[in-house]
Amino acid sequence: MAVPSLEMRLVLPNLEYLKATNEWYRIFTVALVHAGLLHLGLNMYALMVLGNPLEAAFGKNKLLIIFFISLLTGSLTSAYFAPVSSYSVGASGAVFGLFGALVIVGKRIGTDVKSICVIIGINFAIGFVLGGVDWKAHLGGLIGGLLSAQLVLNKR
Repeated sequence: MAVPSLEMRLVLPNLEYLKATNEWYRIFTVALVHAGLLHLGLNMYALMVLGNPLEAAFGKNKLLIIFFISLLTGSLTSAYFAPVSSYSVGASGAVFGLFGALVIVGKRIGTDVKSICVIIGINFAIGFVLGGVDWKAHLGGLIGGLLSAQLVLNKR
């Protein structure tokens, strides 16, 4: 946020732009750029709240795999469906992936899975009510988190 020219080199544009410029690194750097301090703070808080129990359940390396697959799937979904002149910012796709991972491992670690599903639903609804929220990144990240968490559990 302090260096806007750098920020614009890290945001996530649409898929056609990524193809034309070959700037595929933006699929991951989008998580470093946020739309203000509140957005950054909420994502950091969610990462802490979700990350701690998931790290205990999966271990650090597997949690990182889930995080980055969720970020990848959220970013690709967002870029695929994005209008030509828009771009996305934030780590919310990866955060939703961690929500998905918590649904998968929730019963095993004593989490109320129904409550997690309600929180996911409320967060989706907030995205539609507030506008300007990239629900496509959230959905892609959620799916990536659900699938990667299940794959990681099956590898044990």
